[in-house]
Amino acid sequence: MNPLFPPQNSPIQLYRNPLSGHSHRVELMLSLLDLPYQTSDVDMANGAHKSPEYLARNPFGQVPVLEDNGITLADSNAIIVYLAQRYQSNDQWLPSDPVELAQVQRWLSVAAGEIFAGPCSVRLEKLFGVPLDYQVAKQKTLALFAVVEPWLAERQYLTGEKLNLADIAGYSYIAHVAEGGVSLQPYPAIRAWLQRIESQPRFVGMTRSAELVA
Repeated sequence: MNPLFPPQNSPIQLYRNPLSGHSHRVELMLSLLDLPYQTSDVDMANGAHKSPEYLARNPFGQVPVLEDNGITLADSNAIIVYLAQRYQSNDQWLPSDPVELAQVQRWLSVAAGEIFAGPCSVRLEKLFGVPLDYQVAKQKTLALFAVVEPWLAERQYLTGEKLNLADIAGYSYIAHVAEGGVSLQPYPAIRAWLQRIESQPRFVGMTRSAELVA
């Protein structure tokens, strides 16, 4: 735990949507760090994310938002970096070595770029009916997997042999890409990587769409 920060006085509050991979990214990090937290589900279908109260937390009206003893943060990648910096007891999640840190940052950028444009977007169209070009999003997904599959065939995790923030940022939307109509069956290395993450102590999965209607 970072000694520059005082001890935590109250549980962390996570404002989320249970079907959001961005929200799950943060919830997974909280769980893996074994941090006490509470969740508040934002009713985005009825516009709760555009209410004045919520926009005061995040003017972009997006989930997730994290509140931690007077600190309010938005953007899932920014939040998991903060959690690692504040609460990790070693360099596992966010390395101090400049080369290793740059490698993690590379995959955080992929999560915000190629993963958002591909696996996240096909799911947005299929699951939520967001108006976007599904075929373009699907082609971007397949192009991403064409890079990631051989990459993971040669290493355990995205930056090497250790799980870190790169994997946390990449996991959620790739694990749920079938909800966007793309099968992971042709990608054994990606599936093995997902399974390695899912086997971690304190792993917590993201809600699947079928679970909300069951």
